[in-house]
Amino acid sequence: MNAEIIAVGTELLLGQIANTNAQFLSTELARIGINVFYHSVVGDNQARLKEVIEIANKRSNLIIFTGGLGPTKDDLTKETVANVLSLKLAYDSNVLGKIDSYFKSQNRQMTENNRKQALVMEGATVLQNDFGTAPGIALSKKDRIYMLFPGPPSELKPMFKNYGRPFLLQQLEINEHIESRVLKFFGIGESQLETEVLDIIEAQSNPTIAPLIEDGEATLRLTAKDLLLENASKMLDEVEKEIQKRVGQYFYGYNGSTLYREVFELLKAKKMTISSAESLTGGGFANELTNFAGSSSVFKGSIVCYDTEVKRNVLKVPDEVIKTQGVVSQECAEYLAENVRQLLNTDIGISFTGVAGPDKQEGKPVGTVFVGIAINGQKTTVYPLTLAGSRSGIRTKSVKYGYFHLLKILSRI
Repeated sequence: MNAEIIAVGTELLLGQIANTNAQFLSTELARIGINVFYHSVVGDNQARLKEVIEIANKRSNLIIFTGGLGPTKDDLTKETVANVLSLKLAYDSNVLGKIDSYFKSQNRQMTENNRKQALVMEGATVLQNDFGTAPGIALSKKDRIYMLFPGPPSELKPMFKNYGRPFLLQQLEINEHIESRVLKFFGIGESQLETEVLDIIEAQSNPTIAPLIEDGEATLRLTAKDLLLENASKMLDEVEKEIQKRVGQYFYGYNGSTLYREVFELLKAKKMTISSAESLTGGGFANELTNFAGSSSVFKGSIVCYDTEVKRNVLKVPDEVIKTQGVVSQECAEYLAENVRQLLNTDIGISFTGVAGPDKQEGKPVGTVFVGIAINGQKTTVYPLTLAGSRSGIRTKSVKYGYFHLLKILSRI
């Protein structure tokens, strides 16, 4: 099954909104073993949309449309698809009734053009819209499957999960269990990760292994198929074991996990508290940790020591260190981590100091960063980093490296 996703909407071409629907659908289709080979975006123009559909018909047997199902004149997806497939459109009384009820529940009068949303192609299956008025449509014709979804992600996502996915599985008569597992890595680039496991990737057909980059992190998606779920899981276990032998030092979690979540859960499990002293990251570390409900049980506070005087007067970095080594130094990071831990009375203190750019500082190049981690009763460790990218990117990477090194330390305690 080769799939193609066609996003309809001039606002996408103008860059006014991002095409997150295609990303979501590609991910969901991969989970049920369907290959997505093409993404297309076309404006609200019937002639150009018809041309794109005709091209898709020549190369894909599952064609999914997003957008253009609304009540206005520029919503032309349904009409254009029906025209290309030589299908008639007729009002669906159930859909029309639901649209009418929706407007009544909102104490609004339904304008005549909203009736357009109840038009359905002959022989099609209606995909219910639980969060809006425009329903989806799915049909099979000439050995192809066509699926039409509304543009708003808040409507499309639940519609696909609740109605679109079951329709597809039924049409494809999939009896195999498809098990997917995402391995998440940090501190290794996508190209290096692929190089380390390339022979495993090339030797596999089931499970399949797909490397990708996501939020500056490298991941491997493993997907196995078998009539028995336990066999699919066993295949994933075996290939993961071989991958872990090679790049396990960079591994930190599975599927939807994050470095931040992993550290938070470990801190809770070990009943340990942490505080932070942040210079170049400006509170970024603290922000990520306090995003979790219940973070007050592990996080006591942060001192954003952006100015040298705060490092000197609040966190008591010695004048001698500031004069001889500078505030961007291993020695300064060590004092910051140790002193914030003592000042806020926590088990762990973590510090960030460095040069985010755009200019050098103390003669040190942009991307020079030091992360200090002080744990009660243990020798303080400072991790020097040399990072590349924009100012924002360097700050984000610094925070992630802090969490990554924390994770490794906490895993050993």
